[in-house]
Amino acid sequence: MELRLYQKSAVDAVYNHLRKKDNNPCVVIPTGGGKTPVLATIIRDAIKLWNGRVLVLTHVKELLLQAEDKLRIIAGDIEIGIYSAGLNRREPHKQCVLAGIQSAYKIANTLGHFDLVIVDEAHLIPPDGNGMYQQLLGDLKKINPLLRVIGLTATPYRTTSGMICTEENILNEICYEISVRSLIESHFLSPLRTQVAENEVETDGLKVKNGEFDAEAAEAAMREGDNVKNACDEILSKTKDRNSVLIFCAGISHATDVLRKLKKSGAKAEAIFGDTLSTFRESYIREFKKGQIKYLVNVGVLTTGFDAPNIDCVAMLRPTCSPGLYYQMVGRGLRLHHSKKDCLVLDFAGNAMRHGPIDTLAPDGKPELDGEKPARKCPACSTVVAPRTKQCPNCGYIWEPIPRMEKPAHDSFSNPNAPIISGKKDRCEYPVKFVRYVKHTKRNDPTAPPTVRIEYHVNLLTHFCEWICPEHDGYAHKLFKKWWRDHATHPESEPPADVDEAIFLAQEGALKEPGFITVETEVGKKYPRIVSYQYPDDNLPKVMEEEENYDDEIPF
Repeated sequence: MELRLYQKSAVDAVYNHLRKKDNNPCVVIPTGGGKTPVLATIIRDAIKLWNGRVLVLTHVKELLLQAEDKLRIIAGDIEIGIYSAGLNRREPHKQCVLAGIQSAYKIANTLGHFDLVIVDEAHLIPPDGNGMYQQLLGDLKKINPLLRVIGLTATPYRTTSGMICTEENILNEICYEISVRSLIESHFLSPLRTQVAENEVETDGLKVKNGEFDAEAAEAAMREGDNVKNACDEILSKTKDRNSVLIFCAGISHATDVLRKLKKSGAKAEAIFGDTLSTFRESYIREFKKGQIKYLVNVGVLTTGFDAPNIDCVAMLRPTCSPGLYYQMVGRGLRLHHSKKDCLVLDFAGNAMRHGPIDTLAPDGKPELDGEKPARKCPACSTVVAPRTKQCPNCGYIWEPIPRMEKPAHDSFSNPNAPIISGKKDRCEYPVKFVRYVKHTKRNDPTAPPTVRIEYHVNLLTHFCEWICPEHDGYAHKLFKKWWRDHATHPESEPPADVDEAIFLAQEGALKEPGFITVETEVGKKYPRIVSYQYPDDNLPKVMEEEENYDDEIPF
């Protein structure tokens, strides 16, 4: 199995981190973006190249089976064992052990010495206390004090405690991250079309306990009056041209009501709960993937670990305060499938307007910033879009521009992809379609030395720029020479003497052109900054040092 370029970048970033730092890294890849091939590659290399022993931990048995399948494809000659009571397999002494945390956390001595532990769905690791992960990892470190831990997740935060990577936690630093938007634009994930339901239930007044809506109150609200009938009628109406609809409900009684109404209408529907017998559960999932069941209803069991690429509609009848759970529900529709062009998300519970687009989620579950809501709803078709979208991508509705005097004074409109989270930097990786080199003269000072503007075009409408200074003196020229040698196909050659020569040489192939760039944006900063480059023939990305940035805004 050949890795995609961003998957290879993730693997390389892990190795680079383990070589250069003594703490534990985490890789962030969106749901459907292919974490399992990354995991399998790291396992293969750790065992075959470094003669190590690897333990993989997760909380869902389906993820263990997925990892086993991918590992047998990538490295079929490795000894693979599974330790899981749910799968009735106990194989603790293999080179690679795939274990359910519930089955393994008390048996470190039975499992023995490991060099590497990989935690899939790492956002489930609690930050403190004496949980199962802390107990097992603590016991394993007594056996091998040099044990290293790697995390994989789509959502690197917990609603109650924030980011999972901190100096004090088991995982300490994100070493690689790629965004949902980047993978959708690169056609590695399916586009999402989110719509506020006509029969949306009011949930803002629900009681909240420990950072989440009270379960009984949420279920009661979703079942009140004609809410179930209206929701089911709307789902049936809006999914006539859809094939596979996944429905999240607020409780077992609520889900039973929904299932009964769907079946009464003649729809092919089934439901899965936590206590559904495994034979029925596996049968329903198999039939759903084959298209024999159109509507699959569930209560909290088909989020992480459930892989059905054919899902072309997700209906949320469960309100949540958790951005992570919201992401996991919506993320079920992100995978590509030949039968679908996009995935429709029908929101009956206010989640989309509460949290906003899934690529701008706030870790603390409080995405609203300085009075700005995390999303806006199209008044014509109810599609949910980012808060400053000018034209609805679904129906073409155009919002009136905000009068200049009403715009927040602190904000900048030069960057349409600016993150919503105040004070935090956002890094996204983009595929580079082509690069342009342009002579640039400062508009308000034409006597100033010209520069070269380098444009990295990532799609038809979007490009990111940086500037180099062949004709400047002092520090700017020193930075230019270093930049040129870092990016030149022949670093030993002398950098060009002026702008015209630089553009000529670049167009003749003197500079390497990256396959991917990582771009950093920050609220309050007017322009994004390119912080690393991934070249097709590189093992590791070229990371731009902080001091190489000419200016916080724009240099010239």
